[in-house]
Amino acid sequence: MENFRKVKTSEQGGPSPFPDLQPHVVEMKVKEGSKIRNLMGFAMARMEKEEIRQIVFSGCGRAVTKTITCVEIMKRRLGGLHQVTKLQYRTLVEVWENQGPRSEGPPEHLTVHKNVPSVCILLSKDLVDPNQMGYQAPSPPASLWAERSISPKATKRRLLAPQEED
Repeated sequence: MENFRKVKTSEQGGPSPFPDLQPHVVEMKVKEGSKIRNLMGFAMARMEKEEIRQIVFSGCGRAVTKTITCVEIMKRRLGGLHQVTKLQYRTLVEVWENQGPRSEGPPEHLTVHKNVPSVCILLSKDLVDPNQMGYQAPSPPASLWAERSISPKATKRRLLAPQEED
């Protein structure tokens, strides 16, 4: 593989894990190189509109952690969002081209099919079916910060001077 370089990567689409989406749903496709600041700026602006009730974040491979980070940021900023998480595998197709010494004829290509984990997360301002797999109810706003104030690290301790022994 040392004489090959990646020319193209494409994702084979499958059926949507959320078949009954509302008409004005926003779909955010998170990629490995996406900037969280850019994703959140766009997504927050859309979700603050009254007519937008749902948003779907999806990412595969190395973008899974970034996808989850975006969802957690949005849940914390907006609050009251119902969440449904679906996990699946997606197929990535990579095309590699030979960069070594070439013989007469067409360039050599190598096609690699990879199955990578994928996550799709639906956030909704409206109630969704709580009995479906992957449902998470909105967390109460007070619970986000209550744990921090109780933390023993938050309290300062007085240093006691060492006592002399007789």
